[in-house]
Amino acid sequence: MSDGANILSVENLKVEFDNHVILNGISFDIKRDDTLAIIGPNGAGKSVLFRALLGLIPYFGKITWAADAKIGYVPQKLSVAKDLPLTVNEFLKFKEKSDQKIHEVLEEVGFQKEANHVHNDARVLKTRMGDLSGGEMQRVLIAYALLNNPNILLFDEPTAGVDVAGEETIYSLIHKLQAKADLTIIFISHELQVVNKYANNVLCLNREMVCFGPPQTAIDREILNKMYGEEVHLYKHHDHDH
Repeated sequence: MSDGANILSVENLKVEFDNHVILNGISFDIKRDDTLAIIGPNGAGKSVLFRALLGLIPYFGKITWAADAKIGYVPQKLSVAKDLPLTVNEFLKFKEKSDQKIHEVLEEVGFQKEANHVHNDARVLKTRMGDLSGGEMQRVLIAYALLNNPNILLFDEPTAGVDVAGEETIYSLIHKLQAKADLTIIFISHELQVVNKYANNVLCLNREMVCFGPPQTAIDREILNKMYGEEVHLYKHHDHDH
């Protein structure tokens, strides 16, 4: 899947706020076109790692992106007031003026074109952001990230606040995006079955790096105990073939 070149190298990363260490001694590489899952308990520093990778917070150590790295970021959720008069079309046009490009990315994230070539994303474009379902909102946020033609996508818990049916759709979409040429995916998840199914490598975090490698070999009971304690309760994911 990968051509062997690193798109990201992290060396001895440390993040602290008010002399309180959040992350310490984190080192890993991601090869171009790979898919990395990041797992760990609440408070382990997963979202803080994303913020450091995006250059949004100060850190110690070294984060090196490839020269051609173009990053798209999909937040865990976007809180929008129900009465905010902002439509999906207006939201997407903050980033892209071309109607054609907007139609293309909406189609890419699953708002399909009908057989008679009429876009059924017309309804979505006119919908207020606050009226979208959890799954629709997630797909619109992915579309927004794709408008930049990124070669790296960062997903912060892509199915948080999405029902099970929508969750399946989002992971199917991520699976489909993996097939794109020159696209590296990094996602945070709590679901081991999803990690096993979609990730080439997994980074286990609990303020420090607990494991890194292919999920089938990197994660075992001892690693889970080290991250979550003896009583491990990870969310179950309804596993279907895509």
